[in-house]
Amino acid sequence: MAARVAFVDKVWGLDLLDYGIGSGAFIERRNQFGRRTYGYDINAAGIAWLKARMLWLNVPIHNEPIRAMSLWDVLEHIDDFPAVLDKVSDWLFLSLPIFRDADHVLRSKHYRKDEHFWYFTRRGLINVMADLGFELIIESDMEIKAGREDIGAFAFKRV
Repeated sequence: MAARVAFVDKVWGLDLLDYGIGSGAFIERRNQFGRRTYGYDINAAGIAWLKARMLWLNVPIHNEPIRAMSLWDVLEHIDDFPAVLDKVSDWLFLSLPIFRDADHVLRSKHYRKDEHFWYFTRRGLINVMADLGFELIIESDMEIKAGREDIGAFAFKRV
């Protein structure tokens, strides 16, 4: 979590929405440093955790632009992710599996037909984000250095 917070802090020190909060550790860590971080999740336990801390934002019905959003290990699980990213006005932070080619996908532990809608090569992700109005600003192997196989981290800025 420290690496993720530092990664975001390289370019963004203001409010951020964490989409798909997992355990909430990223939110807690970032809020400890005085950077307001709130969240959205579809899991009932995550929603309850956020609401108990007054950090819940119901993204699907939220009409205001969200200046910065993180999706740590989440984007590949969202069927219509362009609709989610359309709400982001400034910064997008992602971690997700990155593949060399289709054979790599099929041999990967990250190949999950029942969970993942999307599988990206590095170039494919950059191209899709460009089509959605985002430019790659920072790329990191911090997740791989932490022992996570084939996981890339990316910071995109809305152009």
